[in-house]
Amino acid sequence: MTGAVPETERKIKPNAMPKSSAVQGTFRAEGLTLARGARWLFRGLSLRVCGGEALLLRGANGSGKTSLLRVLAGFTVPDGGKLFWNDRPLAPLGSVGRDLLLYIGHANAIKDDLTALENLAEALVMDDVAAANRTPEALCSALDSVGLSARRDLPARKLSQGQKRRIGLARLLLVDKPLWLLDEPTNALDTDGVNLFTGIINSHLERGGLVLIASHLSIPLAGTVRELNLDETVELAA
Repeated sequence: MTGAVPETERKIKPNAMPKSSAVQGTFRAEGLTLARGARWLFRGLSLRVCGGEALLLRGANGSGKTSLLRVLAGFTVPDGGKLFWNDRPLAPLGSVGRDLLLYIGHANAIKDDLTALENLAEALVMDDVAAANRTPEALCSALDSVGLSARRDLPARKLSQGQKRRIGLARLLLVDKPLWLLDEPTNALDTDGVNLFTGIINSHLERGGLVLIASHLSIPLAGTVRELNLDETVELAA
């Protein structure tokens, strides 16, 4: 009698990964400054991430990790600073930025009335993911790879918070952008889910992708991994 494959032994299927070649590039920020009231969240902050590298954003709640990711994604206009991709300036919310990066916030951004399959399909459309990565076969394969095969047709309201978070993991499997900005992506995931997440990130890094992650956890990532502690950047605004 053959039992179900345990989550820890589940492999990411090759056809669940993006149909894109290895990526190369460098993402750079110079002199980023953002204030909230009388407090600088960060001032004159610069960072650089190259292909195959991960940058982990650390800091206490309220230290500015989410705000920094939103600035890097182009959703928040900073008080100062510039962003570059391969030394080319990026305008906030410009088309180059949308083609370049994926941002996933700390909220699940899941619609309870839609199924897991429908939520994944809608998210990929919003991400402007290539049609070849949004076929029914690709969607089902990605959901199977993250342990949601039996739940893909259930309304999201019937899923646990961890299962909803796994829809985001399936989203990572199919997105075809080199730069990922992820805010607390392991929230609500169990140990097996964190292992799945780590494997997806490591595969992206091995292909030359870039990742910035805001997280309180120690994540065993491959390649070059650096940390930026925002607790050390706090100042009072003049």
